[in-house]
Parts: sequence; structure tokens; C-alpha cells
Amino acid sequence: MDSRELTRGERAAIRKLVTSMCANYDSEYGCLPLDYGGCYMLDKCWTGAYCKYFQNAVLPNDPKLEATLLGKAAPEMDACAICGKAFVSNETRAYCSPACQAEGNRRRSRERMSKKRSSNKA
Repeated sequence: MDSRELTRGERAAIRKLVTSMCANYDSEYGCLPLDYGGCYMLDKCWTGAYCKYFQNAVLPNDPKLEATLLGKAAPEMDACAICGKAFVSNETRAYCSPACQAEGNRRRSRERMSKKRSSNKA
């Protein structure tokens, strides 16, 4: 894949992932394993070489960004029925998180019981 300049959205997404998900990043000291204190990924302007930890442990948390940066096929994304957030779909998952799954189960149970109660009255 040819090297290209990162878009503004890609840089913002990388910054968000690094500052929120990277175990090596500290807001006071920067990247802990590096001696100079700055984080390589926060200063990144071009595609190409990435921090190994970021590429293997942090980037998979954003599948669309991972597909764009690494030149892979973009995964199929579905919208969560509860919160509407996009997530990577497969045949067994209908919700983006266990919290949304629990809420979906509560709603279905409530509807089922309501239907059962109304049929018992008739």
C-alpha cells in the first residue's frame, strides 16, 4: 500500500484511541516506553509504519479505522437496535455491548409478558 497523508478525521481518531485506550500513554509523560516523552502516533501525519503496540492492541478497537489505515477490506457494520451505535456484525451479535443486550432482553420480556397478560384477560 502506498504511503499517503492522513486525513483530519483519521488523525483525530488516532488521537482519541491513543489518549483513551493505549496502556503506554500517560497524559503527563507521553509514551512511557520512549525516552523522548512524545508519542509517535500523536505526531503521525502519513500512513506507513505504526507503533507496534498501537497496531496490535489499540487499533483493532476501531475496525473501520484499522481497515482504512492498513488497506484491509472494511468490515460489515450494523447499527445497535438499542443505542444506534455502529459495531462489527456477525451472525450471533445483535447488540453492540452487553448492556444493550440486557436492555434488549428486558424490552422483549416486557412485550412478551404484556402480550401474555392481555391474552389472559380476553
